[in-house]
Amino acid sequence: MVNHEEEEEDIVWLDGSFFINDNYQLTSFTFGSHVLQLYCLHSASTDFDLTGQLVWPGAMLLNDYLSKNAEMLQGCSMIELGSGVGITGMLCSRFCRQILLTDHNEEVLKILRRNIELNVSSENPSCCAALEAEKLEWGNSDQINRILHKYPGGFELILGADIYILITASQFFFSSNL
Repeated sequence: MVNHEEEEEDIVWLDGSFFINDNYQLTSFTFGSHVLQLYCLHSASTDFDLTGQLVWPGAMLLNDYLSKNAEMLQGCSMIELGSGVGITGMLCSRFCRQILLTDHNEEVLKILRRNIELNVSSENPSCCAALEAEKLEWGNSDQINRILHKYPGGFELILGADIYILITASQFFFSSNL
């Protein structure tokens, strides 16, 4: 005869936080004469949805380009899609007047906001832009409308490094046959 109470004691329940790596390290990045410090991971988390915890090669290439062509950023307002830890937005904050950084994942938004606080501190005179972070899941009309309402003038520049759209076979089939 099996004792059900004894069986239940052997069951270990893991909540979602078990799979989240939040052991962020303060890391320096240099683009031209600009040095940025950000908290980020140095290896991937177990959840594919947490890719924003890393700095990816596309962001490094984009930041290298932007640092060499900073005049195109002077005084503009910008929104960054899929900001992750915010490396591109932080560089652009040296030149732009207003920047909205977005991501869809709550865990990534936590580290993004922490990096904004780090870079907007009074001890960092090189940051001149108004930096904010908002949740933005692509296609979420409520979130899009909230951003449009908060920023009625829109943005002069839209950036996104290392972003992509995952299309399933059924979505492709139905949309291509319309």
